[in-house]
Amino acid sequence: MRSRPTLIYHSPGAGAVPPLVRQWAEDRGYPVQAVPDGAAVEELVLRGANAVLVFDGDTLGPAGLALLARLKGDAFAAVVPVAVLGSAHEAGPVRAWFGAGADEVITGLFDGPEQRARLEAMVARAQRDVSVHPSTRMPGTTEIEREIRRRLEAGGLFAVCYADLDHFKEFNDRYSYYDGDRVIYLVSRILHDVVRGMVGTEGFTGHIGGDDFIFVVPAEQIGPVCTEILSVFDTLVPWQYNEQDRRAGYFFGKDRRGQLHRVPLMTLSIGIVTNRHRRFTHPAQVSELATEMKSYAKTLPGSVFVVDRRQASEPDAPPGARGGR
Repeated sequence: MRSRPTLIYHSPGAGAVPPLVRQWAEDRGYPVQAVPDGAAVEELVLRGANAVLVFDGDTLGPAGLALLARLKGDAFAAVVPVAVLGSAHEAGPVRAWFGAGADEVITGLFDGPEQRARLEAMVARAQRDVSVHPSTRMPGTTEIEREIRRRLEAGGLFAVCYADLDHFKEFNDRYSYYDGDRVIYLVSRILHDVVRGMVGTEGFTGHIGGDDFIFVVPAEQIGPVCTEILSVFDTLVPWQYNEQDRRAGYFFGKDRRGQLHRVPLMTLSIGIVTNRHRRFTHPAQVSELATEMKSYAKTLPGSVFVVDRRQASEPDAPPGARGGR
């Protein structure tokens, strides 16, 4: 069971946690942590801290607004609920706070009970509405579809990349579901961190479920991003095995008939679809083709990425170009 979130109070002016906020958090069993440094707040959230954020609107200058916008502009961090609490209730500051991405703005216009109620409602909305996987906190299928639809409507060139682990089931069977969850989380961080680090806000990462992931990048960044992902994956994944399996590069597992066979270490297959040569009108079309490309990539040895190069009028052409480390 996931632990209770920590209420992180961010006041750039190093102000004390307001009594109302502290009492509300304590009533819900939330630990309270005052973090005046914006970089520290961002680091905590991006490292996966289970948190509810309350920003001090009275000392939230341009740097604080930029921090809020960065957190809400990141697919991984955006799911963390953020309230801005300030004494000012003029339209200008309130618009700026909401414009930067605040989930709730609480001002002096509201009495104590309503302020608490608004905090309660914000947390309830986050728990009810956010479509993320609990193990990775990545956007799920609803958000993935919304992102692809947004890209289609924007009209730019983009690539949808479907990443899937090879030999994951055998790993799960040999070790444990706990170890399997650790690998899933590791893959989620590799994808998120590489995409975010290389293309910033132009990228998106999502978790379909199990060991299946989607990431979206500008079409011209396919090679650099996928090459880096595979390189990091192939460097880290052997360390998820015990020393004997890691040294051997395989272990013996049983197939469905109970026969022993060699199971190689996990690899990562990425099937990629772009709108460079095709015109898509619905996310389902992209999803179908990405699934086909992923299946093709899984027939190739090692960690690879495969890009669909076919024209829309060439359904029987070879699926695409192969890439790797």
